[in-house]
Amino acid sequence: MEEFKYLGTTFTHQNSIQEEIKSRLKSGNACSHLVQNLVSSSLLSKTLKIKIHRTIILPVVLYGCETWSLILREECRLKVFENRVLRRIFGLKKDKVTVEWRKLHNEEINELYSSPSIVQAISSRRMRWAGHVASMGESRGVYRVLVGKP
Repeated sequence: MEEFKYLGTTFTHQNSIQEEIKSRLKSGNACSHLVQNLVSSSLLSKTLKIKIHRTIILPVVLYGCETWSLILREECRLKVFENRVLRRIFGLKKDKVTVEWRKLHNEEINELYSSPSIVQAISSRRMRWAGHVASMGESRGVYRVLVGKP
């Protein structure tokens, strides 16, 4: 088989993580479109919208991220996805000079969003998983792979 899906994770014959990340981002886009009315509503506060983002959208995208080895291109894709969702949450900003509405720049989004970025969340989850595996005994296969003695 070229590729197959097992427990929500896509495996390829080349053992490439790129297809899995594409699949996760596709699922994340679908999820963000489902809650788009909530996220873009002016009736909800920004903090509630961010909680929706953290509890509904991010877990869909980050499922199984502990095993991902990210390259720069994948990191950029993940950042683009996160910034797109956060732009919907924070909305437009009125420019004081031109008195026109404009989209927020990435730096402005980073200032408004106090939580770690999606790439930082992935690296912290990977470190937590590595610590968990390191505390396992030598009889466990995952531990033997981590220390290089399969």
